[in-house]
Amino acid sequence: MSCCVDRREVIQGIAGLALGGVALGQRGRKKLRLAFCSQLLCIVPYEVAQRRGYFAEEGLEVELVYARGGSQALQFLVGKAVDYAATSLDAALQAYHRGAPILRFASTGRLPLFALAAGPKSPVRSVRDLEGKTVGVSALGNADHVLLVYLLKKAGVDPKRVQYATLGPNLYEALKAGHVEAGMVQEPALSLLKEAGGRELVNLMDLKQARTYLGGPYEFMGVAVRREERQERLEEMRALSRALTKALRFIHAADARLIADTLPKALIAGGDEERLKAVIQRYRKDLYPEDVRIDLEAARRVVESQQEAGLLPPSFRLEGLLDLEVLGA
Repeated sequence: MSCCVDRREVIQGIAGLALGGVALGQRGRKKLRLAFCSQLLCIVPYEVAQRRGYFAEEGLEVELVYARGGSQALQFLVGKAVDYAATSLDAALQAYHRGAPILRFASTGRLPLFALAAGPKSPVRSVRDLEGKTVGVSALGNADHVLLVYLLKKAGVDPKRVQYATLGPNLYEALKAGHVEAGMVQEPALSLLKEAGGRELVNLMDLKQARTYLGGPYEFMGVAVRREERQERLEEMRALSRALTKALRFIHAADARLIADTLPKALIAGGDEERLKAVIQRYRKDLYPEDVRIDLEAARRVVESQQEAGLLPPSFRLEGLLDLEVLGA
């Protein structure tokens, strides 16, 4: 998985430049800084909106700031280093629960970017087989761990009877070598693992499977703003939303090769471009909605999974985080 390491190093370098540099600016356009996590499938709508000129069409000049994860992107937002943060709803819920004064007003992803997979040497064939086994996650409390606990409970497995190995974002090598018997992976790790003889147990990036295991779409990527700036930025937020809607519709309509060719080459340097195009082709219509309006039921599923994992109290109220009025009825 050296391609992923290379991409991460590139992204971190871009982040440093973004935070240290000065935007050039274009006459008549409002300059904004938008931070987001650097997982490849998360960034697609934002880079498409940037590179196809949709932000510019709406009178915006957007500087995309690559963060190491959703938590860091939200730290940039709360610390006023950026104007907006695009993150998973999981990250936004935790930040809001801890007191971050943020509002989430737009959505660019309707499924989590994870699949539960077994390694080539593993005897595991189903979620129920995980009892007494060791399963890899990026970190305890992260979105992949929360989803795993949710899947275990739904399958009738006591999560306390599963061992969790925290392996960071790259679980592929550990699964391939048999150091863990299953793990929550992303793409392209899932494709690589299956090519090596591993098995897909539950793929939450697939809408049909998400309906089976989660009950439907599961709000994932979306954009947040500082609560106190909501009124002064209202028209700007709507312009940003219009640009991202154009990008989402392009993703649904365009050939996967054209979508992949839209992405910055630095982000996929050293990787397999044909595999990337195949991944985009498989998932683009499932992962991405056709507009940015927040699906309230999909958001409630995320809250439910965090409550099941003990990360949110039963009394938690989602409505305080979401702003469904920005985009109108």
